[in-house]
Amino acid sequence: MNSDLACPICSMSDILTTASGDHECATCGHEWAADAGDPTALGEIRDANGTVLHDGDSVVLIKGLPLKGSTDGIKIGTKVNNIRLIAGDHEIDCKINGRGILLKAKFVKKA
Repeated sequence: MNSDLACPICSMSDILTTASGDHECATCGHEWAADAGDPTALGEIRDANGTVLHDGDSVVLIKGLPLKGSTDGIKIGTKVNNIRLIAGDHEIDCKINGRGILLKAKFVKKA
């Protein structure tokens, strides 16, 4: 295991190096290329209106979203406080009604 790296998805440090030199997280199974640069580098994350988002911001959903494993969804106009930005295709980690949710930045606007 490679302990000097952390998974960009779950941030655990139990990383395996494959025969081709790529990396795989033993906890969540996320795989990424070794030459992909820093996998935790976020860059600039922008909402649907182009406003730059930061950790701790509040956002409002601009589209109703279904939830996997639930018959309910998240309604349009739902306000989410204290977001956390993460690497990956779902850039926003937050809690809605006590449930941990990952959102794409293109479905929110800064409140």
